[in-house]
Amino acid sequence: MPAGRRPAPSPQTPRPAYGGRPNRSATLLDAALSGASTAPFWLDSSARPAAAAALGTATAADLVVVGGGYCGLWTALLAKEREPERDVVLLEAREVGWAASGRNGGFCESTLTHGAENGDRHFRAERAELDRLGRENFDELRASLEAHGIDAEYETPGVLTVATEPHQVAGLRDLAAHDDRYTFLDADRVRSVVDSPLYRAGVVERQGVALVHPAKLAWGLRRACLELGVRIHERSPVLGLERDGADVTVATRSGRVRAGRVALATNGFPSLLRRTRLLTMPVYDYALMTEPLTDAQLRSIGWTGRHGVTDSSRQFHYYRLSADNRILFGGYDAVYHRGGRIRPGQDRRLQTFRLLADHFFATFPPLADVRFSHAWGGMIDMSSRLMAFHGAAWGGRVAYSAGYTGLGVAATRFGAKAMLDLLAGKPTELTELDSVGSMPIPIPPEPLRYPAVQLIRRAIARSDERGGRDGVLLRGLDALGVGFDS
Repeated sequence: MPAGRRPAPSPQTPRPAYGGRPNRSATLLDAALSGASTAPFWLDSSARPAAAAALGTATAADLVVVGGGYCGLWTALLAKEREPERDVVLLEAREVGWAASGRNGGFCESTLTHGAENGDRHFRAERAELDRLGRENFDELRASLEAHGIDAEYETPGVLTVATEPHQVAGLRDLAAHDDRYTFLDADRVRSVVDSPLYRAGVVERQGVALVHPAKLAWGLRRACLELGVRIHERSPVLGLERDGADVTVATRSGRVRAGRVALATNGFPSLLRRTRLLTMPVYDYALMTEPLTDAQLRSIGWTGRHGVTDSSRQFHYYRLSADNRILFGGYDAVYHRGGRIRPGQDRRLQTFRLLADHFFATFPPLADVRFSHAWGGMIDMSSRLMAFHGAAWGGRVAYSAGYTGLGVAATRFGAKAMLDLLAGKPTELTELDSVGSMPIPIPPEPLRYPAVQLIRRAIARSDERGGRDGVLLRGLDALGVGFDS
């Protein structure tokens, strides 16, 4: 999920381009969704590797990595690159890449802070340094893909951010005026890039952004880890950690691993450390994928490039083309399910699928007869500061990295580096950062969490409806350093 950009407010409050309820009938929307697979498009592939054997015995290692998403895979890979003789075991509860790493939109960004405004809110004094480190990490990611021969369908066509409301235009113009990475496009120019009746202006960003096939990235990292000698055990959910003298024992249902160091890359899943359990919450994001479009259909909406697109509202959409010219259309309706449990049934939400389909057809009226081949959802590990946190526990024997809030495609590689530095026990450029080691504001537990999230969601919807003017609640949360976007 790409970062949202909050535009400048305006005294005008016209009817918003997108609403919280579909304008088309459920019958028409259900017809477009009929037959859509609820499997994530990226994972619905014959290229999906067979699962590795579960851990079936007691063993020992130098480093155990818990979690087989991007963060865990990068940690294992970089650990072996730094010390080829290090014995590394990676434990994954299901299959590598099955969760957020195989379900996201594939927007890969250099920012570590979820945008300049959010970076200034939390770490103004070191934002320039974080921007530099983010750019370096972004460049290193591409170099890693090339070095290991990973075909993740990596491409750099740029990202178009559009204004769909009048008050957003000034915000985009100001962004381009103060940051030379962005080029401002007025209404005519933006509709020459992609033609939608909802577009009023836009900016194109071409530096520090890329698009990838999310699952191929995870599977490629998995292969690279195996080739370097990482021992991967899938279908091996970790039940807990135990202090074991100077080591840590990681217990699964069918085996145990004793190691000197442990890296936790469980992100939005319940933390194995009590101290971090209230620092993230699972928020569900949903997406649709169309059937493959013809060249004529793409010309009908003027989409002849390969760039990704996002809009400027707090409740924002993101969309892009797949390699076979399907349109992925997701975002807007970020959902926290009561109780905070992560369940397979929550990957499917007809109410949200209908809403996204309605917004898709409002964005691209010439595609009114298009059907959707896939409709899915997945969990994002949201933190109150909308960016990841990294730290160490148990005397430096355990490190953790989580809270990526939809920004993990590239930033997880930085998180992996931070964890390895923390586990090494020596000061480095990364461990000396205020943003590494400091924690976000905890999120209240249930039963307070669900009503609080619903209250904030309503305030965000009202802000978009009122031309970007935040109410008392959002202004107060902003003053406390607490953010919330879709």
